[in-house]
Order: sequence, then structure tokens, then C-alpha cells
Amino acid sequence: MTAHSRTVTADDSAFVRTYTLTRGRTAPRYPLALETVLEAGPGRPGPGQAEECARILALCRERHRSVAELAGTLRRPVTAIKILVSDLVDADALAVPVTSPYAASSMNSGAGPSPQMLAAVSAGLRKKWPDAVSYAQAG
Repeated sequence: MTAHSRTVTADDSAFVRTYTLTRGRTAPRYPLALETVLEAGPGRPGPGQAEECARILALCRERHRSVAELAGTLRRPVTAIKILVSDLVDADALAVPVTSPYAASSMNSGAGPSPQMLAAVSAGLRKKWPDAVSYAQAG
């Protein structure tokens, strides 16, 4: 055995498979967090996309899935899943559902945070930074 040769292990083949899966890309086009929830969209993956894309779509058609859940279910690195998800978002095959953070509030009309919530946040900020200069025109 020469100094430059070594045996190929299962880890090596997994790395090569991930490299080909993402076509050599190492970063997704969109900032996706582990907890980003995805749903199936109306589009379809392109013919050159990896077979994992079809599996991702099938899982997201069953119910909304997070990036972390997809990576765990498919047993692929999170970054590889994020890259594939970015491709599927570009193809309009996946979407990130947008929900209003205030929609669940029954005391609020959905227009924004309640005055009580703003007062609580303001009190918390004053407690954390008592020496902060207040902004005269704020609320």
C-alpha cells in the first residue's frame, strides 16, 4: 500500500453519494432552519432531480414536515436536505406556509400585538436595561 492509498469505507461512499445528490453544492439557496415547516405545492420536481426529491414530496403530501424531520426520516445530512428542499421550492413543488403570529390571539383582531403584550414586552425591556434612554415618540 502506498502512502496515498487507503481503503474505501462506508463513510466514504455516503459522502460521495451526498456529493452527487446535491450535485456538488454545499449550501442551500434559502435560509432554512431545522424547524422550518414545509408543505407540498402545485409544482413538480424537474426530471434531473434526485430520487430523494420525490420522497420529500411524498412525505410532505402526507402532512406538513420540518426540515429536521425530513433529514431524519430520509437519513441524510440536514444540509443536503436543505439543498434539495431549495430546489423543490424553486420548482414550486414545496412551499413554506406563512402564518400570522397573531392569528391565534382571541383577544386581538389579528392586526398586531395586543396592548397588553406590548406593555409586557416594554416592562421586560426596562427591567433588563434600566439605564436605557426611552424614545419619546415610541407608542
